[in-house]
Formats: sequence, structure tokens, C-alpha cells
Amino acid sequence: MQNTIGTMRLPGNVLFGNGASAAIAETLKEFGQRVFIVVDPFLATTDAFQEVKAAITAGGTATRVYTDIQPELPVDTLTAAARTAAEFEPDVILGYGGGSALDASKLVALLLSYPGPLSNYYGENAVPGPVLPLVAVPTTAGTGSEVTPVAVISDPERELKVGISSPHLVPSAAIVDPQLTFGAPASVTAHSGVDALVHAIESYTAAPFVHDWSKTLPVFVGRNLLSSPYSLEAVRKIGGSLVTAVTTPGDDLARADMAYGSLLAGMAFGATGTHLSHALQYPIGALTKTPHGLGTGMMLPFVLQACAPGIPSELSTIGDALGTGCSGSAEDRAAAAIDAVERICLQIGLPKSLREIGIAREDLPRIAELAASVKRLVSIAPVPADVEFLQRILEAAFEGDRNQLS
Repeated sequence: MQNTIGTMRLPGNVLFGNGASAAIAETLKEFGQRVFIVVDPFLATTDAFQEVKAAITAGGTATRVYTDIQPELPVDTLTAAARTAAEFEPDVILGYGGGSALDASKLVALLLSYPGPLSNYYGENAVPGPVLPLVAVPTTAGTGSEVTPVAVISDPERELKVGISSPHLVPSAAIVDPQLTFGAPASVTAHSGVDALVHAIESYTAAPFVHDWSKTLPVFVGRNLLSSPYSLEAVRKIGGSLVTAVTTPGDDLARADMAYGSLLAGMAFGATGTHLSHALQYPIGALTKTPHGLGTGMMLPFVLQACAPGIPSELSTIGDALGTGCSGSAEDRAAAAIDAVERICLQIGLPKSLREIGIAREDLPRIAELAASVKRLVSIAPVPADVEFLQRILEAAFEGDRNQLS
């Protein structure tokens, strides 16, 4: 693969480590004295959040806590959140929680800076300029939203989820404290964690592009020199810790490695973009109402199998990062890498086939058509992917048999 350019867009301040949440109050002070806090409703009741809130208000900072965060982020709920925020007139937004809370925070910051509706900004590079400052604090190791330029929402006028992608949505600061991920249910740890693994692998296997530097760059620029080291280190950390984090949730090292790996994967895919596992999950998730990470994770081995002829060296390197120990040909090492990915997915309890989550065979053609329509993702795939190609992947995933793609 040609890989001769580098692009990264990151928060101006990224803090990582156990106890890093103690820096939230001081970080917010850099942006003003009125903080609108967007937090998952359950987390708002926890001791950890109450300690953060107390530290923020101790210095005289005014706060408003908003907890009406709904799964999948229906567009009307975001409009309502922004209306409440506007009444408070904040200087800065604090997003605290999982991917939904962080994405909601980004979109509230957008609507406080520019007029609605949100549909004005669907797609790429439609946000006209900087948005209200946002400090993002994740409590799951998975989405990487604390460092990425994208937020995904549900719009009843659209059959699929829709993304708003802009470098202006990258948070001003990201604070990642692995200790905040303790207490997450095993299913959340599994689904968010495998999604981070998908981010790492799809960013490393994304197609590289050549760009005209004199023009506005696309938000997602494909695999590049600066992103690849982050991708591979994320694969190493997540591959070595995800199963332990799910099966032994009190393991400090596994939690720390997952939080670190998720952060690195977010840094990587925030520049490169993701590809076919995500494109296929959009219609699969919409049809089955299953978690995002469950869908991307269970599709990943099938996507890699289908793409393997075009990326043997990349998969070989991923296999090395996963510690497969395979020393055969590039093709053998690539196969070992895909086997290792599938093994991780099964060990954390992901279904092996689409039929297990309620997909019917007659659903597959429409899923393939809808996935192919997500051009932002399909265009980043490492091999050409038309509807027929996507349907082949779906057929294999429906049966739970990767060998159909060999």
C-alpha cells in the first residue's frame, strides 16, 4: 500500500492515566465559568461523577447537568438538549459518559454555535467553523469519541443513522481515566471494547489516498504515516486485554490497557476513517436494534477474510501485533491474524452468525444495498466493494462460515 502522507487532527490537550479525572475542574477553567454537563443518566448518580461535579463547583463555577441522553441519539432529543443549554448560556460543554453522551455533547456544542436544524450539517465538512469548547471524558473504553471529528445520530427521515463529520467537532480537551470504566457491565465492556478493536484494525487496513493539499481535505484521509503507529499499538493493547477486561472486570491492568488502546484507536480512525464493518453494521443495527459494537465486531472477521487478498502484508503485521507467532508466508500470517480476531470475538461472547441476531436470509440484499450507499465508509475500504461484494460477506456471516469467502 502506498503510504506517503500524514494527517492527524486531535484535541489541544489529551490527558490519560489513573486519576486523570481530577484534572477535569482545572481544565474547564481554561474555557470559562459556566459549564453545561451532558452525562449519561445512570452515571449522574455515581459517586465518581458527584466528586467531579463537586470539584467543578468548588471554585465558584456554575453548572447545569443534563441527563436526558437516549440511545441512538434521536435528532429531536438533541435539539431539545441544545435548547436547554442555550437557556443556561454556557462557556464550555463537559461530555461525561459513553459514546452517546460524548456525541450528544459535540452536537450541543454545534447547535450553540450555529443555527439548526442539525440536518444542515449532515455529511462531511459542513460545519462552518469552530464550535463551543468541549471537554470530553469517556467512561467506556470503546468509541474513541473523545478525540474524533464525528458524531452519529438517528433521524426518522433516514433509514440509516447519519453522521456529522468535521474537524471542528474534535473536542478541545480529552481526559481519559481508566478508573472511570470500572463498574461497566460485561456486555458494555465487550461491545465497546471490540468496537475499539475494529477501529484500530480498520484504520490500519484503510485505503491510502493522495490529496491535493491546496484544497480542503476530506475529514477522513485514509491510512497514513501518522495514524498507522497508533493503530498498531491499539491492536496490541486491545488484543492483549479485551478478553480479560470482560471476564475479569476488576483487573486494573486490563482496564488501563483497554482505555489506552481505545484512545489510540480513536486517534487513528479519527484521521483515517473506518470501512466495511461499520458500513454493514449501520443497516444491521437498524434492523435488529443490536448494539453498535456487537455488529461491527461480529462482522470484522468476515470483512477481513473478504479483503485479505488485497492486504496480506497489513494483516500479517496485525497478526504480529496480536501475538499469533505465525512465521509462514504472508498469506499464512494473514490467515492467522483473522483467526485470532475471530477467536477474541467468540471469547467475549459475540454471536457467530447473523441468523443468531434475527437477520433473515431475505434481508441480505437490502442490507447490502444500504451498506453500499454509505459512500464515506465504502470508499475507504482497501479493496473495491460493490453491492455484490458486500452481499458475499453477508452470506458468509449469515451462515457463520468464513470459508465461503476463501
